[in-house]
Amino acid sequence: MRYTVRKSVVYVVGKIWMPAITAGQEIVLRDYDVENCRDDNGQITRESVLDWLGGNTGDFQSIEDFSASIEDGDQTVDIPWATEEGEMAYSDAFCEEE
Repeated sequence: MRYTVRKSVVYVVGKIWMPAITAGQEIVLRDYDVENCRDDNGQITRESVLDWLGGNTGDFQSIEDFSASIEDGDQTVDIPWATEEGEMAYSDAFCEEE
């Protein structure tokens, strides 16, 4: 038997509180979170997800960029990084310095 697991994730990069450095985080959304990521028209958009992040990512003092893959019923809403710099900063946050 084969199962398919679909999960909604948001990849965030921004400044954390202490020490005030750039950090990245992967957030796995629950169904409740996905519902709260909708705008007033019931759509999941970059702006509505950013609004949700503003109220639900207390580890960050500011969000620099994010990307997301959100499961919305039978559809997947993919939100790419706004900038290449944001994507690189997220990758850099997880690379060890040598």
